[in-house]
Amino acid sequence: MAYCDWDSSNEQMIRYHDEEWGVPVHDDKKQFEFLMLEVMQAGLNWSLMLKKRDIFRQCFDNFDFEKISKYTEADIQKIMETSGMIKSRRKIEAVINNAKCFIKVREEFGTFCNYIWAFSGNKTIIYNKHSDGYIPASNGLSDEISKDLKKRGFKFVGSITVYSHLQAAGIICDHDKNCPCFQKICGASPTIQKKRYLEKEIRYYGD
Repeated sequence: MAYCDWDSSNEQMIRYHDEEWGVPVHDDKKQFEFLMLEVMQAGLNWSLMLKKRDIFRQCFDNFDFEKISKYTEADIQKIMETSGMIKSRRKIEAVINNAKCFIKVREEFGTFCNYIWAFSGNKTIIYNKHSDGYIPASNGLSDEISKDLKKRGFKFVGSITVYSHLQAAGIICDHDKNCPCFQKICGASPTIQKKRYLEKEIRYYGD
């Protein structure tokens, strides 16, 4: 079984790959959790995020954005003092800020899913060559969404962070074409094929 060059010795990563990564997300709470995991990950590695996922859920009320939007200084201090939590006040404050912005997007569009899936025409994007391993760190689509989120007040949502979210939430399918997940996801969801070279502002890791 192909695993998209993921570390097959890391059981937690493989479970995430097989069961969650790239599966189209149409639930706002999960959208928020996925996006905030990307926010917490900035500058760190994804394996660490999965290890600390239960701690994040404990600290952030299972990513209930309504509750998080009402957090006070006392809540921030409590989170900072939680054993095993990432001690970044800026990231914690960003999650609280983003919860408030997330609610505003829902008020405008009905759901956050309505908002973010509109960028892909409500279809999972399959870029040619991505399934052969030519996967960028960010591209024109993630740039566009990043800029719009920042305009709406979101923090820690740079283009690379947004691209990773689009992959995780199934808005872009970047599974290897030989991976069983590729056929499973693409066979169950509406998709659109796009040419990679037509996408503007493609950036690769190390560029």
